[in-house]
Amino acid sequence: MRLVLFDCDGTLVDSVKLIHEVMARTFVDFGYARPDVSETKAIIGLTLDIAIARMQGKPHVDDEALAMTAHYKAIFTGVRAEPGFQEPLFDGIAPMMARLEREDDLILGAVTGKSRRGLDLIRASHGFDKTFFVSRTADDCPSKPHPAMVTECCSEAGVDADRTVVIGDAVYDMQMAKAAGAKAIGVSWGYASVPELVDAGADHILRTPADLLEWLEISDA
Repeated sequence: MRLVLFDCDGTLVDSVKLIHEVMARTFVDFGYARPDVSETKAIIGLTLDIAIARMQGKPHVDDEALAMTAHYKAIFTGVRAEPGFQEPLFDGIAPMMARLEREDDLILGAVTGKSRRGLDLIRASHGFDKTFFVSRTADDCPSKPHPAMVTECCSEAGVDADRTVVIGDAVYDMQMAKAAGAKAIGVSWGYASVPELVDAGADHILRTPADLLEWLEISDA
């Protein structure tokens, strides 16, 4: 058996517009200037409180960062319900996932900086309710790049790290995978650049979702 673990934001779903809008409103509501989208992209994948503290240039999460985190969570669902702020799948993700689900020797999972509620919304929105046999979120483990999300999924699935692949768009995903002893596969359609992913230890870069089938040596039939 092989374990294939997917990051969510920037890998499966294009969520930057939503995340940036909620983040920007949070900063403005706390008296800060509206951040640039590039600042938001740079922290996607981290646990929310650490992401906010990093955007403020703080070395640690303080009381204000915790208050902003609570505010972000409080307004997230309302912003997501507004027109134009849904989280669509990237092109090619749906058929790729459907093909992977048919493979008897693969176990699929999710490792995400989203909350458990956030991951559940994605699963419900895109028909992934039964796709992920294992999953770890920001509610379950330390923030990426700590390897716990991967190692705990490996333990639950009964698959060793050297039989595990982590697929993500962020530097933190690559660092997490390597720290856990798993293969690190970067995607070119997400929020970090290909050179950044390579520098972070990516073993391979996917140019399209279908490339994963080829890398895993799975027929696309």
